[in-house]
Amino acid sequence: MPALPSIRDVVRQLLEFFHLDAGVVTGRGLQIVMIWLAAWVAMLIVRRLARRIVKLADDGDDSTFTAREKRSATVAQLLRSVGGVLIFTLAALSTLNVFMSIGPILAGAGILGLAVSFGAQSLVKDIITGFFMLLENQFTVGDTIEAAGKTGVVERMTMRVVQLRDVEGVLHTIPNGEISVVSNKTRAWSRAVVDIGVSYDVEVDRAIEVFRDEARRFAEDPSWRGRLQTPPEVLGVQELAENGMVIRTFVRTTPGQQWDAGREFRRRMKNRLDKEGIDIPYQQRVMHVKLADKRVGEMLRGEVEES
Repeated sequence: MPALPSIRDVVRQLLEFFHLDAGVVTGRGLQIVMIWLAAWVAMLIVRRLARRIVKLADDGDDSTFTAREKRSATVAQLLRSVGGVLIFTLAALSTLNVFMSIGPILAGAGILGLAVSFGAQSLVKDIITGFFMLLENQFTVGDTIEAAGKTGVVERMTMRVVQLRDVEGVLHTIPNGEISVVSNKTRAWSRAVVDIGVSYDVEVDRAIEVFRDEARRFAEDPSWRGRLQTPPEVLGVQELAENGMVIRTFVRTTPGQQWDAGREFRRRMKNRLDKEGIDIPYQQRVMHVKLADKRVGEMLRGEVEES
């Protein structure tokens, strides 16, 4: 049985077959190893820098996500994505340059890129819009925004797209170029607008006083004091509706707490109104029936009186 050739023999035969010099191949192989080793080190530096940015902005309180923490998370995410693409591209071009001159290739790529750019105007628009959204700090990861007809929490933001997660758990991916107006619901402070109806049977001044007293108690609650920026403001009668009076209250909160605060204030007001004997109006209808036959009307009226 003939002996199997060693790895050295196989390599030597391949070099002879392709007419390659062993020294040249070894030198180029070392260059490629060094290029990708440098790329790996650069990626480690980028990731460590991204983690460092997030760590510096962390205030140690996991119950709240401050504007500074949101900003740092967005910058770290973009640093990882953009840095990864740039490092991989440079490593790939450097590897190609080991075997051939990439100058003519880059020149041709520039001409090709100019031609492609006319057909990829939307992509260029997405990148430019994403750059200015980041530069102007219009929103960050963790903000609740409304953009392009969708509302949700910003989960991911790149130079090309923004991803929003709505209340139903649906993830919406929106190209930056389609975002013309951004409504940020969690920037600096938030507000819950609470409209609660009361019956016309109750005296309006008494009802408003009950609302203000409960708003004061709500603001003094230790579990909510840190989430309310100011005590709830009872504005008064907002509307004389068909079935009752609507009393409006503003609840100003820290960013993102307006929904929880609004639900809590409604719960407290329902219990308080029940305790005070103040009814929340229900839908009512008054019907007038006109009968053409007087005898039928008198007969129905007599039956009602007897009952």
